[in-house]
Amino acid sequence: MSKRHKLVLLPVLLCFFTMGFVDLVGIASNYVQKDLNLTDAEANLFPSLVFFWFLLFSVPTGILMNRIGRKRTVLLSLAVTFVSLLLPLFGESYALMLAAFSLLGIGNALMQTSLNPLVSNVVSGEALTSTLTFGQFVKAIASFVAPLLAAWGATGGLPIAGLDWRILFAVYGIIAVGAVFALSATPIDEQQADEACGFTATLALLRQPFVLLAFCGIMCHVGIDVGTNTTAPRLLMEYAGHSLETASFATSIYFVCRTLGCLLGSGLLRRFQPRSILAVSACLMLAALVGLLTLRTETALYVCIGLIGLGNSNVFPIIFAQALRRNPRQANAVSALMIMGLIGGTIFPLLMGAASDAIGQQGAVAVMLVAAIYLCFFQSRIGRC
Repeated sequence: MSKRHKLVLLPVLLCFFTMGFVDLVGIASNYVQKDLNLTDAEANLFPSLVFFWFLLFSVPTGILMNRIGRKRTVLLSLAVTFVSLLLPLFGESYALMLAAFSLLGIGNALMQTSLNPLVSNVVSGEALTSTLTFGQFVKAIASFVAPLLAAWGATGGLPIAGLDWRILFAVYGIIAVGAVFALSATPIDEQQADEACGFTATLALLRQPFVLLAFCGIMCHVGIDVGTNTTAPRLLMEYAGHSLETASFATSIYFVCRTLGCLLGSGLLRRFQPRSILAVSACLMLAALVGLLTLRTETALYVCIGLIGLGNSNVFPIIFAQALRRNPRQANAVSALMIMGLIGGTIFPLLMGAASDAIGQQGAVAVMLVAAIYLCFFQSRIGRC
């Protein structure tokens, strides 16, 4: 990669960091649950609501990109994200948090749909998968820092205007503003290579077997991601008797391992086939989820949560890049469909919340196990469809 491309990529990577703000919803929902005395099903509405907007906004965002360009769409997403981070600074009522998480979901739907194809204007070919993976590494840094910031604020780390754990919204809001200025000042040559697709034509791409399988694969990936984010602390509270503040460390373990997995994957994907990396990743998650169903010691729980993070680290960029490479002339439309697959972040938490209320956290883990089994199946289809 040339020096110029590296300089252009820096503000894009800062946007990937901002993209990771959506993962704060997992730990935030646990704090709101505690403060407002909500049930698991009620608390799981927050992550479900965040990812519900991916269903409604992904395809329109793909159409919007064809009109105003990818960079401008990313800038719009950053503005919406900033507003979502601003709202919780004014209170913590149920309605206000629902509004904040809704805007966070809308902003992230805009961002994920437009930012990933924007990378293809900077790098291309074999480097695309590894670059998207490195972007996920940067995104994961924001994800694992969120519970640490929240716990720090909750324990009196920086008592500003009574924000407690909500200090993370203030910190991330400042970073979002920085991302707006950095990307605005960066010239990016957007070569128009897309065949414009309307709403119906975009959805029609799901008739392609691989696109449909990839769509479901994204659903399962984000279901495991959001599910672990919300369930890991509850497992520590239920099995090991931890308080929420100490149990939130489990979420950081997940994201630390996911971050390391992204960094490792960005190198391995330059040497090994994506299908091989995906196969190992799916098997790691499958084994770890079986471990969460059968093991009860604190150490074993941490190991299993870490393995899920490691296994889930490269799933999204592999699936996304494979789908883009199969449909290069319809990159915006394919990107929209893949991001619409993040609706799994709505479906899985709702199913997990109902299952955990019925039979305990094992029910939530069992739902994620189904997703891991599908990913084991999906990796066998790469190269065959």
